[in-house]
Amino acid sequence: MLKKLFPYIKLYRHYFIMVVFGIILVLVALGASIFLLSLSGWFLSATAFVGVAGLYTFNYMLPAAGVRGAAIIRTAARYAERLVNHNTTFKILSYLRTDAFKRILPFSTRQMQYYQKADLLNRFIADIDHLDHLYLRLFMPIVSGLLMTILIYFAVSYFDQTIASCIAIILLMTILVVPIIFYQAGKVIGAKIAEQKSEYRQKLVSYLQGQAELILFNATNRYRTELDEIEQQWLTNQQKQSTLLSISSALILLIIGAMTLLIIFLAADGIANYQQPIIALFIFVGLSCTEILAPIPGAFLFLGQVLTSADRMNDLMQQKPDISFPKIGVKADFNCGEISFNDVSFTYPNQPLSVFEKVNFTIKNGEHIALIGKTGCGKSTLLSLITRAWPIEKGQILLNQQDITQFDESTLRNLMAVIPQTISIFSDTLRNNLLIANPRLPDKKLIEVLASVELDKLTNSEAGLDLWLGEGGRALSGGEKRRIGIARALLHNAPFILMDEPTESLDSQTEQQILAIITKCYTDKTLIMVTHRLTQHSWFDRIYLMENGQLSIAKNKTV
Repeated sequence: MLKKLFPYIKLYRHYFIMVVFGIILVLVALGASIFLLSLSGWFLSATAFVGVAGLYTFNYMLPAAGVRGAAIIRTAARYAERLVNHNTTFKILSYLRTDAFKRILPFSTRQMQYYQKADLLNRFIADIDHLDHLYLRLFMPIVSGLLMTILIYFAVSYFDQTIASCIAIILLMTILVVPIIFYQAGKVIGAKIAEQKSEYRQKLVSYLQGQAELILFNATNRYRTELDEIEQQWLTNQQKQSTLLSISSALILLIIGAMTLLIIFLAADGIANYQQPIIALFIFVGLSCTEILAPIPGAFLFLGQVLTSADRMNDLMQQKPDISFPKIGVKADFNCGEISFNDVSFTYPNQPLSVFEKVNFTIKNGEHIALIGKTGCGKSTLLSLITRAWPIEKGQILLNQQDITQFDESTLRNLMAVIPQTISIFSDTLRNNLLIANPRLPDKKLIEVLASVELDKLTNSEAGLDLWLGEGGRALSGGEKRRIGIARALLHNAPFILMDEPTESLDSQTEQQILAIITKCYTDKTLIMVTHRLTQHSWFDRIYLMENGQLSIAKNKTV
């Protein structure tokens, strides 16, 4: 169990001071609460004991001030404790999400194909959220409970050693034994809840994304029924978990009640020699221990859910990227763009047939190449090998006479600009959507490039480069998104330009406009364009046809 949780427990070292401060505040709040109830019990008993006759001799001002002070300290400490501990938890979860994202960034396309988008989303949201139980529901109640037990023992032992030992032993036994019982009782239920939550989110996302297909094949009701069944099972397990939580609360009340009776028995038996009002103090100390013990069973009741989420996150975070880059790579010539494929073969994992076998071709500096073929023949895969999204199985790819595997990642990324089929527009300003290509460029350069791709109308608005795009901002058409992608590639200023269906899903007029921009802007760049609709035949030096795993020349400008 600790082995699964250890990577997340280690995160606390980054916020050690905040964790210690949070524990201190919890102890102050618990101490003030116990002191408040105990002092109140003693105060009421003492005033009743002295009666009217002792009204002028009994000092009631000091206990009354103590009650008020304890109430104020308890309220302030509880507020500060919630503020500090929840802030610490949010920082830990934020650090964990950032760390998880950094770890999956180097994953190749082959590794990412085993995870659905909905599954990854669930791991980043639900599974990481479950890990906050480690601090708020497990670590903090256990540590504060043990420390508070020690403090209570020393405080009560000042009056009576026997009663102090009785309280300490019962508290320690409860803290150490009861959580194990409820962990075993809730382990399977918690694991099922975590799995069902993940399954439900995945199916729900698939249901929402596949509405057209489900309606077309009349499968909407069947899919919805599956969702309802998973939801019902999920709710049933949550009900079982709530029942266990109620049982744990009842058990804690039973333990506190039994301990209080034992305290009364010991005090009434005459073991200790003290005035009668002190008995009330002991009784209320026992009753106030409810606040210490109440969170303890629930801490381990949710541990099964936490362990399942930790397993799922470990599966993601402990993977090693199957494509490695040298820390210090060979030097690159950014003024030249020559690429060669030498006997390159590739097969998808667990597939019997190769995508292509022994592909050989060379593209010289400044040449423009079109790559055509049927859907699924491997055109986009060929581009993925150049960017190293997929590992090369056999053969060799050379960029400017250097093996592609010899470049460090930063150099390789700077050597090429990729315009994918889908252009991602982030909910951010126009400026920041362009600066992802090159963060050091001035506004003047951004405006020039936007003008070159015929998007100067965006900068002519009142907001200029601060124009908000994406959700809640200006919506972009398909053609405008393509132009943004071309503008990013221009700003990146790499010698190699890789385009994957740059005119896909565009109307004929917009397609001609995009191709005209490409023709104008990339005249001196080495360019490979994957396409189904080839309309600018004359602009390409060669057109390659990919068919049956082989690459052949369909048109050569030099011939």
